[in-house]
Amino acid sequence: MTTAIRAANASLRHLRARVGALDEHVRGAVERRRAGIHGPDDPFRGLYVSEDDVDRLLAGPGEQLTAVADDEVRAIEAEADAAEVGGSDLRLRRLAASFELDAVDVELLLVALAPDLDARFERLYGYLHDDVSRRRASIGLAIELAGAMLDPAGARHRVLAGPLVTGGLLVVEDGDRPFLTRSLRVPDRVAMHLLGDDTADPALVPFLAPVHPSHSGDPVALGRVLGGGATLVYVRERSSSTGRAFAGAAFAQIGLGTVALDLAPLDGADAVAAVTHAALREARLRDAGLVVGPVERLAELDRSALRHLAEATWPVVLTGAKSWDPGWSRSIPLVVEIDRAEHDARAQMWRDALGDRLPKKLDAAAATAPFRLGPEQVERAARAALLSAALDDRPLDAGDLQAGARSQNAAGLERLARRIRPRVGWDDLILPQRTTRHVREIAERAAQRGRVLEEWRMGSGRAGDAGIVALFSGESGTGKTMAAEVLAGALGLDLYTIDLATVVDKYIGETEKNLDRIFAEADDVNAVLFFDEADAIFGKRSEVKDAHDRYANVETAYLLQRLETFDGIAILATNLKANIDEAFARRLDAVVDFPMPDVEHRRMLWDHCLRPGVPRASKLDLDFCAVAFELSGGNIKNVAFAASYLAAAGDGRVGMPELIRATAREYRKLGRLCTPSEFDRYYDLVSESTSA
Repeated sequence: MTTAIRAANASLRHLRARVGALDEHVRGAVERRRAGIHGPDDPFRGLYVSEDDVDRLLAGPGEQLTAVADDEVRAIEAEADAAEVGGSDLRLRRLAASFELDAVDVELLLVALAPDLDARFERLYGYLHDDVSRRRASIGLAIELAGAMLDPAGARHRVLAGPLVTGGLLVVEDGDRPFLTRSLRVPDRVAMHLLGDDTADPALVPFLAPVHPSHSGDPVALGRVLGGGATLVYVRERSSSTGRAFAGAAFAQIGLGTVALDLAPLDGADAVAAVTHAALREARLRDAGLVVGPVERLAELDRSALRHLAEATWPVVLTGAKSWDPGWSRSIPLVVEIDRAEHDARAQMWRDALGDRLPKKLDAAAATAPFRLGPEQVERAARAALLSAALDDRPLDAGDLQAGARSQNAAGLERLARRIRPRVGWDDLILPQRTTRHVREIAERAAQRGRVLEEWRMGSGRAGDAGIVALFSGESGTGKTMAAEVLAGALGLDLYTIDLATVVDKYIGETEKNLDRIFAEADDVNAVLFFDEADAIFGKRSEVKDAHDRYANVETAYLLQRLETFDGIAILATNLKANIDEAFARRLDAVVDFPMPDVEHRRMLWDHCLRPGVPRASKLDLDFCAVAFELSGGNIKNVAFAASYLAAAGDGRVGMPELIRATAREYRKLGRLCTPSEFDRYYDLVSESTSA
């Protein structure tokens, strides 16, 4: 027989022995009933009250006999002492220690638990209640059997506000009944635990979270503080689940397990109190520390439940991204901030998640450097990456890791912005060499943030140190949006285009609220934010002449402050650089100008927009188009599409007639005249297009 089995048998034997010892107490109570203290032995007892019963009740209470710890109980506990010395874990004793129960509390618990372990007690309790329908112990019966009648006030307090009830070990039912006749019930989870079953409470299962190895912070120091008696710690984390891993490692330092809850899936306040109470009970049953987060969600749904956790007398670690609010608890927490994991720690997280399935030459940490992922997100991203590689039946590569990391993005930002999955690369970006170099520098800065800020210690640790804000300025169609998409694709990130219709609001203060929601969601999403037509919300502050000017300036001031603390990547695009407030200049990490393309670049754009798959006529004169038509890349793309549709409806090849007609229509759309000097020898085709 293994040591674990022997320990389990000893624990169960101790529990059954203690419940069996109740037989003597119950037998004494039954004898008192039979002796006439509470009426004669009548086959119809419990169904009516006889005249004799009324007389006996009016005569006053009979002698109350107190059940005391007898020789049998002392013998049971002596055997338990020997079992513990031999290394056995006696769950009843451990539960009493964890929940700070004294001997009377344990007796009350056993009286309430007995019908769940031995069916005989159901009928015996019905007899003692003089009511065959009441098969659980009432408060009065439990106090009588537990021997607490000598202190009625103390007994009442034990049942209403003692550790049995506050700890969730005992439930008082039938609240509309008089106090002594209310029923007592032991929750199923407590009974299962005492019987040796460690299956979690079903109410907790949807919120239980795994605890991964920690690669951030100093868990030894936190363990020392927890071991010294601290019961409340708040871990402010930069990446989701890092605080949970850190707390789990600290609990392990002092020999405690960890019960961790992720309350983000909670969709209403109704279940919060029940879940938090069950979580605290679960941690104490398992002799484990409790980790709960995110604290912002808990504070939003039910502050009283948050306070209950924060003021518990058991080790509790709360995690979140916001600063600790003193209004959340009267207890003062130890506040610990966890920075983003460094390169080596991130590499270890990927190795933990992938094991030997990670190719030796693949630096997972470098491939996913722009992503802010915690241990749990890395594990899920790793599984997604493996599935992606398996789909194509090939080894894992950096693209799979980036795709897996993107899959961990929350969907909250999609309600406020339009998500674009980058599908273009550097080869698709046809810009002057200087402009392309500036865009590449932004990508390199984003990729090297970890090395500069963490390894070289250039960062001050303040929020916003890792943020990158760039301004793309230039006329419409010069490639600003495509450059942002290429930049996001090079980093393996998604691009989120902010829809100004969801941001700007005519009501005072609403625009700032919308922007705050965008930045708050962006903090949880590994992506590039793209503000098109940014001068609409990043415009210059003006002299205050009326209330509208004052509040317009407030919007700009708010954005200036918010960009200071943003740790992500934001691209502002504008057609009118002069309209951007000068105060933004200091906060911009890069300003990239997108000029109109010259002849050389227009020739490249014409050739690029007419993709290799597009059939071309033999006399297609792209050199003429590049020289004659001063168009932006966006306009050239429109012309190429229109010409392709004309060709598809015609002879199936794109030739000069299709390009000239499409260009003429683009000119008219732009409000420009189609002159013979520009269209030269092809002007007749313009006339045909106009007549058509």
